Amino acid sequence: MIEARLQELNISLPLQPAPAANYAPFVKIGSLVYISGQLPSLNGELKYVGKIGQDFDREEGQKAARLCALNILSQLKEACHGDLDRVLRCIRLGGFVNSTDEFKDQPKVINGASDLIVSVFGEKGRHARTAVGVNSLPFGVAVEVEALFEVKE
Repeated sequence: MIEARLQELNISLPLQPAPAANYAPFVKIGSLVYISGQLPSLNGELKYVGKIGQDFDREEGQKAARLCALNILSQLKEACHGDLDRVLRCIRLGGFVNSTDEFKDQPKVINGASDLIVSVFGEKGRHARTAVGVNSLPFGVAVEVEALFEVKE
């Protein structure tokens, strides 16, 4: 069902990004899957390197957040042994926006990730969320997003 929804939305998931340091890309405990912060990378290549409000506008930031969410889904699919229909709900997204001091639309940037998750999972995709502006992110990327899901065991 979710695979059909991805096709309907013309979404193909990127390759799973490898961890950039000494951590696991996801951890599953019982029915909870915590997805480590995902960067805007596409099949191993970083995209959107720079600051929102300086190098990128809000709309480009939303595209970066959407790409982070695609990587979240790729990691989640692995955590679910290839079956995204095991997802019961998205519990939370945490979004970090590398932005200038003057930029104030961090929540609208992270909507790029939230909108994708809700588009894919419908009501099961509605989640609690944090959107935070920061002055730097790993490798200088514009956005990073982490997630917590409940899945069937």
